[in-house]
Amino acid sequence: MPSTPTARVTIKDVAARAGVSKGAVSLAFNHKPGLSEATRDRIFRAARELGWAPSPTARSLAGSRVDVVGLAVCRPARMLGLEPFYMEFISGVESVLAERSCSLLLRLVRTLEEEAGLLESWWRGRHVGGSILVDFRVDDPRVALAERLGLPVVAVGHPSLTGGLTSVWTDDVTAVTEAVRYLAALGHRRIARVGGAAGLGHTALRTAAFDEAARALELAGAWQVATDFSGDAGARATRSLLAAAPADRPTAIVYDNDIMAVAGLSVAAEMGLRVPADVSLLAWDDSQLCRLTHPTLSAMSHDVYGFGAEVARTLFGVIMGEDPGSHPVPTPVLTPRGSTAPPNV
Repeated sequence: MPSTPTARVTIKDVAARAGVSKGAVSLAFNHKPGLSEATRDRIFRAARELGWAPSPTARSLAGSRVDVVGLAVCRPARMLGLEPFYMEFISGVESVLAERSCSLLLRLVRTLEEEAGLLESWWRGRHVGGSILVDFRVDDPRVALAERLGLPVVAVGHPSLTGGLTSVWTDDVTAVTEAVRYLAALGHRRIARVGGAAGLGHTALRTAAFDEAARALELAGAWQVATDFSGDAGARATRSLLAAAPADRPTAIVYDNDIMAVAGLSVAAEMGLRVPADVSLLAWDDSQLCRLTHPTLSAMSHDVYGFGAEVARTLFGVIMGEDPGSHPVPTPVLTPRGSTAPPNV
């Protein structure tokens, strides 16, 4: 016996569930004045419960922006300009936006609180059709904010950090584990990691994965140092790790980005150590920098440009109400080069 088709949810159903008029629902979703915050929240909650969103055509007629996408990054401007990851990621985002004649509204902020205020201003002022959220923290306040506003977003981060938001992520745990196992297979028993900012969620995931891999492999020594991703911080961390007596220092170091790995290579030379004979170095986020050094840097490689493009495509799916679902991009893979070798023992 054929099943009875499910009735399509309409704006009338949302209004009934929220106890308001259809006009009030329209005001809420078009971010127009005339409603209290409590009423807006009730309407958005009713829409989420019923799985309803205004059609792209209706939103266009109502004047909502679908030709601008927002991206706020909580990093110093100078740091962002030096970091190849974000340049590649943004290039990937832009490649998809260009196909759809859309623009990227990029802002640098100093705190999460500043970013939250910016996101709300963008959405209520109808400056953007949706936003890309990056650099998630544990218990990140932007999750609740996006849900409260009804803001279409894609979260760049593991689902354990992004709540119920649609997310796209890389499998950092598997990648870190592969890096440590590779170095251990070469014979390294004392391995260090120069990590990123301790408050970032993906840093915490990598830290836990490194500890777990070190325990599983029963390494003789395992060190982790948190930094701010800059070359200066990477150099300081490398210097402190390599300043110990030869028997007490790591024979291999994994870095959380390419800039710090390049800085570490310079520090090793400054201290009279040969790479890879005296210490092996392995970078995260393979880039041109890793291929221009001497020796060339081994790295965990992934398609950052493609990552950005997939995030943008997913955001358009969210904006159009297509429910693209959360999903990972391909896991970073090891690319051995001249900076890693068996330890000189």
